[in-house]
Amino acid sequence: MTAILESVRSKYGAVAESGLSSNDEGVKALAEAFGYTAEELTSIPAEANMGLSCGNPTATAHLRAGEVVVDLGSGGGLDVFLAAKQVGPQGRAIGIDMTPAMIERARANAASAGYTNVEFHQSTIDNIPLPDASVDCVISNCVLNLAPDKPAVFREIFRILKPGGRLAVSDIALKKELPEAVASSMAAYVGCIAGAIRMDDYRSGLLAAGFEHVEIVDSGADLNAYAKVESQSGCCSPAMEESSCCTSPGDPTLHAELSELLSRYDVNTAAASVKIYAIKPKAKTEKANAEPCCAPGCCS
Repeated sequence: MTAILESVRSKYGAVAESGLSSNDEGVKALAEAFGYTAEELTSIPAEANMGLSCGNPTATAHLRAGEVVVDLGSGGGLDVFLAAKQVGPQGRAIGIDMTPAMIERARANAASAGYTNVEFHQSTIDNIPLPDASVDCVISNCVLNLAPDKPAVFREIFRILKPGGRLAVSDIALKKELPEAVASSMAAYVGCIAGAIRMDDYRSGLLAAGFEHVEIVDSGADLNAYAKVESQSGCCSPAMEESSCCTSPGDPTLHAELSELLSRYDVNTAAASVKIYAIKPKAKTEKANAEPCCAPGCCS
């Protein structure tokens, strides 16, 4: 488990140190393919987007002014900055990421753009440095699939949410088992595929952690959209071909290995970009006046 985390940290650290941003047409096109509008992307620092998304959780989180929202695996701050605009100056948007270079890049982005209601903490997402019942909403974007111990992450999310708080996540989940060559590939793991779990296991894991009203919806997005970032799959791009992310002595580049795997297997047949919703139950005395669940199709 430690080896997996160190590999992920190393490879995403190389992404953070790359020049990838919304100024690259491929990176921008990828974000738009997974649900971001051009207006959203131009409203935040270009360097916050590095082509690592599989959805747009802020579009479905129903954030309100004054709320506290936490983004797990916040990277360069893309979703934190979008959330900060929605919760306003009386709210807070908090990013959690285990990679030092990502935290450094996010804080630099926040400083350059003058954000006053955001903060970033370096930590793994199974040990979040926030108090119990202190958060209104938890979001995440293609990161929970990277956690080796997903039940621990689900329990930690439940802990920090206030009663009645909600989870709104974009992630990759499995419709069926991956081919062994993909499932056993570290390149595919870092590329957010091999670490994914089945949709039913995702649902049962959230229920076991105590959540209610769990909804998992296939967004229908084409995972081949990652090809929009020219020469990039997972963490590798033209700007990173000589970095430690993509090369190791005597081995093919990570990009070459993952590209070769994906040329033989259509990932869309086994995996999907999903939208995940869940609610932490209110205390029994509050349930009588509880508002209805905000699940797909029941909220305007």
